[in-house]
Amino acid sequence: MDTEIVRAWVDGWVVSRGAAPPVEEPWGFTVDVGLPKQVTRHVLPHADEALVRKIAERATAPGTWLKVCVAPETIAPWLAPEWTFDDPGFLMSTTLRPSATLRSSATLRQSATLRPSATDLPAGYQLRLWSGGGVTRALIVAADGAFAARGQVAGHPSADCVVFDQIETAPAHRRRGLGREVMHALTNAAIAEGARTGVLGATVDGQGLYKSLGWTAHAPLTGVFRTLPGAGG
Repeated sequence: MDTEIVRAWVDGWVVSRGAAPPVEEPWGFTVDVGLPKQVTRHVLPHADEALVRKIAERATAPGTWLKVCVAPETIAPWLAPEWTFDDPGFLMSTTLRPSATLRSSATLRQSATLRPSATDLPAGYQLRLWSGGGVTRALIVAADGAFAARGQVAGHPSADCVVFDQIETAPAHRRRGLGREVMHALTNAAIAEGARTGVLGATVDGQGLYKSLGWTAHAPLTGVFRTLPGAGG
């Protein structure tokens, strides 16, 4: 796995989530997240059985996560029962290109306030964008103001690579192109700030959307987390 892509993903992810700056390790990166269910995460661009076993044996605290660029079925035999698997994922990237769907890029620039954006959304939906702390967020609401879809994009200030994160569509509003509109809006916003490359960690459900937008999958992105003894999945 290309360590530079993993590094770009880690750098953008910590900005997106408000986590501590990553600490570079001989085998990858350590990030202090600071949440009860995710205290610390260790990211391994390359992993073999000996390395995974070594790190897993040392990581005894509940809330410790490993993110490994190896398929779940490969690392499963290397882990004790106290480790639980997150949903499968994939590390993906793309060269960012402006979207013709969004008719006005001026409304996509960073702003401290919510504002609608001119899009080709289905009737009744509205897209709002706002920025702060190095993160641009997109929110689509339905005609009644209910949550329909969201996402955010963030990156290290000195890099031209950004991370797309927490892309989500509410179940009641799926199959209407809302996820695609969120991605278009965030892409144009990132380009307006000088970004040229996008990276993300995709779920199984999201991978189809990103592939249709020209994103390329590079490797599995397997997440496991430490639970209390006897509570593993």
